[in-house]
Amino acid sequence: MNAHAPRLTIGILTKNESRLIARCIESALFADEVIVLDSGSTDDTLAIAQQLGAQTFVSEDWQGFAVQRNRLLAHARGDYIFFLDADEIITPALQAEISGIVQTRAVGVWKVRWTVIAFGHVLKHFKSDASMERLFPSALIDHYQGVVHEEAVLKSSERVQRHVLKHRLLHHSRQSIRASLEKLTQYAMLGAAKRLAGGKRGGILRGALSATNSFLKTYFLRGGFLDGGPGFLYCYFVALECFFRYVALEYDRDLLNSRIGR
Repeated sequence: MNAHAPRLTIGILTKNESRLIARCIESALFADEVIVLDSGSTDDTLAIAQQLGAQTFVSEDWQGFAVQRNRLLAHARGDYIFFLDADEIITPALQAEISGIVQTRAVGVWKVRWTVIAFGHVLKHFKSDASMERLFPSALIDHYQGVVHEEAVLKSSERVQRHVLKHRLLHHSRQSIRASLEKLTQYAMLGAAKRLAGGKRGGILRGALSATNSFLKTYFLRGGFLDGGPGFLYCYFVALECFFRYVALEYDRDLLNSRIGR
């Protein structure tokens, strides 16, 4: 066991995130180091990050989210790493929970859930799942893989325990209709590229079935319908992403690649 107290790195990927990056970084300053890896911002994202004391690096050669996370990992010096998106905020309760895990040198991988904020409204009733692995002992991670919804590949061949953090991240998922449309395009095309690489087939019917299943699950089973217009829009955009993912896989098959920029 190392003699020094375990250290925590929080890593953030950015591009043109000046609207929220200050609140994001401020929520991460309890960590021993905060690293921002930017992929070519043209706004004040880097200046804000530097003013708040984050270590900043730039890598404009965009090759996908997994490659960017691997580049960020190369700069991390903490014993643990927590990946935070630029549109997320760590609450004080979650800060304390993460710090407790690090201080006790716990071993495992921790998933996180969201409290979603969409179009300026907290979705108080919507229940996100816990599919995102965000907190790791750094020594466990070998690399990230995947063009979108990327995942960590662990070094250990032994079974590693998975946990779910009790407290939730605040996720400003949909800040505007325009931003949502831009995000829809990016994630639908990246999702199509990922499925192409996996030998999947697309089409309108597949897309319609996927979108319908997504909407029924998020809007009804997870309570989106209880959050009014913002809840509907959030679930509808998620469903549209599912639809266009499979349509693009059919009709844009020869144009798909994993380097669609942020």
